[in-house]
Amino acid sequence: MAQAVNGPAPLKPDLHARAHLLALAAIVMWGSLASLGVALRHVPPFLLTGLSLMVGGLIALPLSGFKLAAWRVPLPTLALGVYGLFGYHFLLFVGLQNAPPVQANLVNYLWPLLIVVLAPVLLPGLAMRWQHMVAGLIGFAGAAIVILGSAEPNVNAASGALADGAASASTGLKVEWLWGYLASAIGAVVWATYSLLTRRVAHFDTAAIGTFAWISGLLALLCHALMEPAVSLSLRDWGLIGLLGLGPLGGSFFLWDKALKTGDARHIGLLSYLTPLLSTSLLLWVSGRALTWPVGLAGVLIVGAAWLGTRVR
Repeated sequence: MAQAVNGPAPLKPDLHARAHLLALAAIVMWGSLASLGVALRHVPPFLLTGLSLMVGGLIALPLSGFKLAAWRVPLPTLALGVYGLFGYHFLLFVGLQNAPPVQANLVNYLWPLLIVVLAPVLLPGLAMRWQHMVAGLIGFAGAAIVILGSAEPNVNAASGALADGAASASTGLKVEWLWGYLASAIGAVVWATYSLLTRRVAHFDTAAIGTFAWISGLLALLCHALMEPAVSLSLRDWGLIGLLGLGPLGGSFFLWDKALKTGDARHIGLLSYLTPLLSTSLLLWVSGRALTWPVGLAGVLIVGAAWLGTRVR
């Protein structure tokens, strides 16, 4: 039986570069989520997530050479996968539905910073350098600027957040919003810890992400049946859902898993701040809006933070 990984081995420069490319590919896919979500904003979010995850799980078939044995994982690993894929999205939707979406989305974007901070705690062999912390804070500042500065309908959604046509930049703090903020914060912890703990469980084939996706998708569909109204889907809807499953709500998870298994989690966490920047920029482009100065400033901060953090070993 495979043994749990106690800590990451030193990585060669070419493995670092490959892991960064895999992570960037996942991030680019997540950057398209908001735009696709806008086109499917009439579809209830749990239904959309559930169907997309079911489609995304199909990627594991060719990835495993159509050998279902590669999908099997020990129960603790399966629990970790469902904790990450389903738990994160469930908490994200609770946050978006119970707090102003812009601010809830920003709270959710603590997860890249948490990956940077928690990597040395959960992955022995990695050290926290002051440059990593500074870069993480700069990246979060950039994410805050791009999210809060783009608080128009449909422009503030990012990774894991389906676009909400009624989103607004409500300000202030109300007691009834606390549960939404708490759910968003816990969701950030869930995604960060899931991402890191995949390095601590017994090694599993990346194709097993298909198992995580299918079980998480079924749970999301159950939430839809219990919590959301029934809707009819058009042929166009099914086509866009297929794209979601192949990309931001499916294919990205396979790339993310491979990147984290072969790269430095601290660096990958910093690169993740590109997601809200790409998401907002793409939404502005497809809607015919001009890029604004907050987006430009955020780009400088996020790219600068990623450059600073990835220069440190």
